Amino acid sequence: MAITTDLSGKTAVITGSNSGIGLGVARELARAGANVVLNSYTDHKKDHELAEEIAKNFNVEARYIQADLSKGDEARALIEKAGTCDILINNAGIQHVAPIEEFPTEKWDAIIAIMLSSAFHTTAVALPMMREAGWGRVVNIASAHGLTASPYKSAYVSAKHGVVGMTKVVALETAKEPITANAICPGYVLTPLVESQIPDTAKKYGMTEEEAKQKVILERQPSKEFAKTEQIGGTVAFLCSPAADQITGTTISIDGGWTAL
Repeated sequence: MAITTDLSGKTAVITGSNSGIGLGVARELARAGANVVLNSYTDHKKDHELAEEIAKNFNVEARYIQADLSKGDEARALIEKAGTCDILINNAGIQHVAPIEEFPTEKWDAIIAIMLSSAFHTTAVALPMMREAGWGRVVNIASAHGLTASPYKSAYVSAKHGVVGMTKVVALETAKEPITANAICPGYVLTPLVESQIPDTAKKYGMTEEEAKQKVILERQPSKEFAKTEQIGGTVAFLCSPAADQITGTTISIDGGWTAL
């Protein structure tokens, strides 16, 4: 029997999804037939237009809900406002780079809140909805930095390691139910944010943009190629398929071999 990914009738909530990985995931889930709820901390016209575009292109229901995920009550309210949540994608994130002794306390607090605590809050509200529906998927977008470390990224690495750990706990707590929890650990992904950094990186090191990509940005990625947002989204869709019913509590690396080193 062929196993297909048909998510018609399911609703996916994707945090941090008005650009980059989150938006790529939303589009791939919509392609598979899921209704989607986009989210970020802004509330611009273009945010709502993204939802309208997805609804039109994939013939699904799509809407945008603003929530500041640095605040636990807003993270919980996001799921409550969605009304239902069959698929939860915790993706929202920020970054700051500095030595530990110089790392601003407010940056540490914000990164942990947005990337780790918000995933706890959204999951706590979504799980009862999944249990009532009799099916659910939690997919946390962690990072290669959820499995390994780099200097000067103490908050980011700590948050992503925490996300991986929490994913395992959720998997164990739902192991006898038709609910799974997994984490995807991307390396460097070609997002608009990364693309915008390439010219400045090239200028800083006196390189061509291609040299900057290969020798600086992708230094730790053995494939020397960026992952694509569509690939992250495709992996999420796979984890929502019947083929992945017994995949839970694990990590899937999409890092061009980074964590194989």
